[in-house]
Amino acid sequence: MSHTILITGGACSGKSRFAEELALSHGGPLCYLATAQAYDDEMTERIARHRSRRGGVWQTIEEPLLLPQTLARIDGEHRAILVDCVTIWLSNLLLSCDGTQPETEEYVMANLHRLSATLREMTTPVILVTNEVGMGIVPDNPLARLFRDVAGQSNQLLAAVADELHVVISGIPLQLKGRAS
Repeated sequence: MSHTILITGGACSGKSRFAEELALSHGGPLCYLATAQAYDDEMTERIARHRSRRGGVWQTIEEPLLLPQTLARIDGEHRAILVDCVTIWLSNLLLSCDGTQPETEEYVMANLHRLSATLREMTTPVILVTNEVGMGIVPDNPLARLFRDVAGQSNQLLAAVADELHVVISGIPLQLKGRAS
């Protein structure tokens, strides 16, 4: 039976650390499914800091695009899978497209629906980290607005599928949906 936990919040709010603590409570072996790509020195350093903080308990799989397929492939191999992060995965999908805006949005949404269906079929608990990006100003360019829109749609879709939903603000997790802590 599937069990999905969605963790959202602002940038650098403590989401990843909280997600790691939840995953560790499942015992090992654990999988860290990372969606980030190191395109510059700063991101390379950020990834290294995350890895060193986690330690050796985790198997890390880096997958920037094929998230639903990778989850399905590794189902049953770990006590829990942490996906960090859905928002970067969406960005990767958007940037992989050269088509028009409607075609790009359709492509991203098809991948989101595939992810949602995969989560419902998983036997391994999955913890998803995502960013809440829609609380600021309206972006000034079409790609940024499309990103904000698909991120909002993604968070709504994943929150509906999730068994638990937490928001992390200033390092403090608040449970919005699911079993009592």
